[in-house]
Amino acid sequence: MAPYIIRDATIGDMPGVMALIEELAVFEKEPDAVEITVEDLERDGFGEKPAFHCFVAEMEDNIAGIALVYPRYSTWKGIALHLEDLVVSRKYRGKGLGKALLSRVIEYGHELGVKRINWEVLDWNEPAIKFYEHNGARIIKEWNVVHLDEKGIANYVANLK
Repeated sequence: MAPYIIRDATIGDMPGVMALIEELAVFEKEPDAVEITVEDLERDGFGEKPAFHCFVAEMEDNIAGIALVYPRYSTWKGIALHLEDLVVSRKYRGKGLGKALLSRVIEYGHELGVKRINWEVLDWNEPAIKFYEHNGARIIKEWNVVHLDEKGIANYVANLK
């Protein structure tokens, strides 16, 4: 038996997925930024119209890694896939799980016929940047990520009136 398996997440995996999301937030120096709950993940990922698809890496009967993706549309390329997070728990790093999860995401995108897979990486996360570049990704440093958070959205809408 392989030391780990990569599979589609189930609704029962969401507590483990949530733990990895929280671990990532700590790693990215934003431990208090996570607002979602396990219940949000269960509702949003497994309802009639799932908002995301999640793969898990299972090792030693634990959720050791995740890759969470959702569809996008590019006005230049057409159907695309966004990789929101690829996380391997610190305890399980260096065992090939990151590569296996990335491979599954790329296979999934290929199965869907997407023209592009997008994701972001923090500019200080050199190990991740090297990993992605080594696996054929192109890091586009000229582009800035733009976010309008919930408060910004509310303020914008309020100013429209």
